[in-house]
Amino acid sequence: MAEEKPRKLKASGLPRLKMPEQDPIRRATNFEEVPYGVSLQMAMDEASRCLQCPKPRCIAACPVNIRIPEFIAEIAKGDPKSAAIKLKKQTALPAVCGRVCPQESQCEGSCVLGLRGDPVAIGTLERFSADYVRLNNLEELPEKAAPTGKRVAIIGCGPAGITAAADLAISGHEVEIFEALHLPGGVLMYGIPQFRLPKEIVVHEVESLKKLGVKIHLNYLVGKMRTVDTLLSGGFDAIFIGSGAGLPIFLGIPGENSVGVFSANEFLTRFNLMKAYDFPNHGTTPINARHIVTVGGGNVAMDSSRTALRIGAKSTLVYRRAREQMPARAEEVHHAEQEGVNFQMLTNPKRVIADENGKITAVECVKMELGEPDASGRRSVSEIPGSEFQIPCDALVVAIGNRPNPLLPMTCASLKTTKKGTIEVDPETLQTSIPQVFAGGDVVSGAATVISAMGQAKIAARSINKFLRGEPLKDETVPASV
Repeated sequence: MAEEKPRKLKASGLPRLKMPEQDPIRRATNFEEVPYGVSLQMAMDEASRCLQCPKPRCIAACPVNIRIPEFIAEIAKGDPKSAAIKLKKQTALPAVCGRVCPQESQCEGSCVLGLRGDPVAIGTLERFSADYVRLNNLEELPEKAAPTGKRVAIIGCGPAGITAAADLAISGHEVEIFEALHLPGGVLMYGIPQFRLPKEIVVHEVESLKKLGVKIHLNYLVGKMRTVDTLLSGGFDAIFIGSGAGLPIFLGIPGENSVGVFSANEFLTRFNLMKAYDFPNHGTTPINARHIVTVGGGNVAMDSSRTALRIGAKSTLVYRRAREQMPARAEEVHHAEQEGVNFQMLTNPKRVIADENGKITAVECVKMELGEPDASGRRSVSEIPGSEFQIPCDALVVAIGNRPNPLLPMTCASLKTTKKGTIEVDPETLQTSIPQVFAGGDVVSGAATVISAMGQAKIAARSINKFLRGEPLKDETVPASV
């Protein structure tokens, strides 16, 4: 039963909530989720630490601008259902964001309590409330506006596409998603491992989207089956492009096309979508490697190196900078170290060595050293002459980034792109060079986070609503900044 008032524990004595986790040795051998989650009582105690600031810095730090204190207050009262209802009105993916968002650099990083101690565990509370209603069959969908008679096409069913589709469906529009893969979810399905984001969570969120009336077309590659132009001429009043950045970037070193060298995209897709660990029940050829080297320092590199452990391989991670410069979430780095990933910092691959059959046998690396900070404040790196050495391995995973696939702009000449291959948009409205077409997420920003893609999608959805109503996309009463 919900309490009448939140308990006034505030920041007075309770320590920050820490979710219980699987033992590192055990979890390195399975694909089960690492954190176990928390109880209602644990969540209530943590929620009671929130100061309910008059001017919450956490909201401004969230790319989706979730009204964080409001849902936390409901948990503090013992009412996670109301918390989940408030969340669902603002975000289509609360259970996902509670698991994969970089809270330490966003909402939690701006929490007032963090100035002198531990911030409120906002991500844990978001995950808890979303999981609570899902597991107890208590979820309520947001109320939809009256039908507008307008049709919107969404290209891509990843975080950006799902977010835009939900907001536009709630606004009363008829929404259809066109997804290239055989399952919806985009990077949530193929790019993030089961042990970090269980796929049943993604499936549930997609089913919620369908309940809002959104139609999803799978195995539908826009640019081949239909183009942006034919979608517009086929009855759609507006289009949102949220196709992501799925084209991998490689190292460009000699021997990189050897057998056993994978992009992180292919490597993770084999296990996330194609169940390569369950051969022959799933007909995907397994990767029977004894030692897998992963190159990179971001979350994708952590996912790849931790996946390597779970298929029974020795796992080494190579990164050209120092540990404190790794862009990956601190939690992911910590988990990788706990589980046994061997970190080789200040190390950069120079060439791939292969045998007479073209199969990788080692990667030659060179040691790096840090230099003076550049204009951005980040320290430069340079090679140490004569420091070359070899790491014997039979698989190499390259996880150094992605860029958008050029198929859409190649098949739509009027869709302008930048020099980096991203779609050119108005930074305020996210309208492209085609008035009826808007874009957001990685296809605009380049490879970034789930929550940043969602934030752009919400901006684009608001712009599409204005466009369909015939309203100005910008507030013309506000003078332009100089």
